[in-house]
Amino acid sequence: MQLFELVPNLSEGRNDETIDRAVAAVEATGARVLDRSSDAAHNRSVLTIVGDADRLVEAALALARVARERIDLRAHRGLHPRIGALDVLPFVPLGDAPMAAAVELARNAARKIWEREGIPSFLYGEAALLPERRLLANARRDGFEGLAARFARSDRPDIGDIAAHESAGAIAIGAREMLVAWNIELQSEDLAAGKAIAAELRERGGGLPGIRALAFRLDDGHVQLSFNITNYRATSPMQLRRSAEAAAAKRGIALGRSELIGLIPRDALDDAIAEFFALDKDSSAAPSTPQAPHSER
Repeated sequence: MQLFELVPNLSEGRNDETIDRAVAAVEATGARVLDRSSDAAHNRSVLTIVGDADRLVEAALALARVARERIDLRAHRGLHPRIGALDVLPFVPLGDAPMAAAVELARNAARKIWEREGIPSFLYGEAALLPERRLLANARRDGFEGLAARFARSDRPDIGDIAAHESAGAIAIGAREMLVAWNIELQSEDLAAGKAIAAELRERGGGLPGIRALAFRLDDGHVQLSFNITNYRATSPMQLRRSAEAAAAKRGIALGRSELIGLIPRDALDDAIAEFFALDKDSSAAPSTPQAPHSER
């Protein structure tokens, strides 16, 4: 049996009951929820779900229904960019499951969500139908508030013939490999400096391979760097932290605490531990570690 991971990002991080209902709806399909993570400042929650193809499509439908019923983007406020109540829905192949199967799951889920819930979708990543939408940021361009204007200029959803559901918006549905979602706080309130560091580090600006980066000011005034490591074999978490530390130091800023969102692949964690202690990961001197929590933001 082929297994897949589903990592939905919901635009709700302050109402635990809504996330409880989302988890219960997923578990009722037979899929397994491995992790849940909520952030009040971003007003966003991330679930990590595993299951076979049929269960994950049903889980996606169940999540779309809960999001439509309980999250109204017209009243939503949070730091993180979003186009939908169920904002991002990536399918990730596990083990010997091929990427092509994850692509078909993503497209099938998008079609069924439109048919049953009336929510349109933009397809991204490996599931993209348009080359420019492979990048999530392009699929989610201009946020919920900009969906009508996008539709008017023919930048329309891939699935569905309306700009957006009136309260639930649209969904970015994709297929991708595993990634690591990681936030690092700066000991600074300088948002301009944070944005400059993010721009320096992100791959699209000529920075580190596989790195996507944003900067936000948190409620306590500190600036947070929010990273997706889309290829942790090309840029490890330790490499990213060292680069962030150097970029911040150039601006007279120190790093503060960091935060993992969702789960992390075991081999990425093993590599980070070995790198931290300067150990050969294949050496008997390397510490053994328990099975660790993979992810997205």
